[in-house]
Amino acid sequence: MSIQHSELILNSDGSIYHLNLRPEHIATDIIFVGDQYRVDKVTKHFDSIEFTTQKREFKTTTGTYKNKRLTVISTGIGPDNIDIVLNELDAIVNIDLETRQIKKEHTSLNITRIGTSGSLQNDIPVDSILLSSHALDLNGMLHSYQIDKITTPEIEKAFINHTNWSDKKATPIIIENGKLLEQKLYSNSIYKGITATAGGFYGPQGRVLRLGLQDANLNTKIDSFNYNNNRITNLEMETSAIYGLSKLLGHNAISMNAIIANRATGTFSKNPSQIIEDLIIYTLNKLVE
Repeated sequence: MSIQHSELILNSDGSIYHLNLRPEHIATDIIFVGDQYRVDKVTKHFDSIEFTTQKREFKTTTGTYKNKRLTVISTGIGPDNIDIVLNELDAIVNIDLETRQIKKEHTSLNITRIGTSGSLQNDIPVDSILLSSHALDLNGMLHSYQIDKITTPEIEKAFINHTNWSDKKATPIIIENGKLLEQKLYSNSIYKGITATAGGFYGPQGRVLRLGLQDANLNTKIDSFNYNNNRITNLEMETSAIYGLSKLLGHNAISMNAIIANRATGTFSKNPSQIIEDLIIYTLNKLVE
């Protein structure tokens, strides 16, 4: 049965609606960045560029780095944008866009996020790199899907009890990374921990300007959470959506974080562009090893 036009929306050239991409435009190894201008910061290291396009905040460039074909896509900010990007990428490789039917043979993508994040722990300093072993979903986007097979109930229950989580909020979910990519990208020179993903930058991450918070102590509770030596190390806005949707759709995903702020110490990197550049080079070289 064909997928209806209202559900799978294509542009007049046959490309997927938001990303403006067709199957031949992308590699199976994909790098996500949030900022559209960061696409060029990654691809300036490429040996060659074969394709580039942009629609709204979604900029895509495909090329080669040390003979490996890679695609870099800017997702914009937040889990809602990840919902668009990952569903459309999956459609490109796993749905025949002409017949609108799901392909019999599944294609699995390798997705690596290169992003910025704030540390929640004193001992994880600014200007360091952190790999997300798990993602803690605090924003609720994934509850739109059937998620029972990707959750981690024991840690989730412990977190809910530890924080006295409000039942007016979406139930927190914890999702593992793609272990094959962790093995490729981890080294003793970087940190590893649970990355919390909020649905906003201010109140959802505990920042106060003029609005009071539902739980003013939530960040402290998050900082102090520890389950079998698993602690929450950093906070950002995309990783849980990437991990959750990748698991559901059968893709591998990893999140690599440039720590540019430390919420525990109140410090911010004096040269954030340098640690981002360091992370880009580290990740590219690990991906081609």
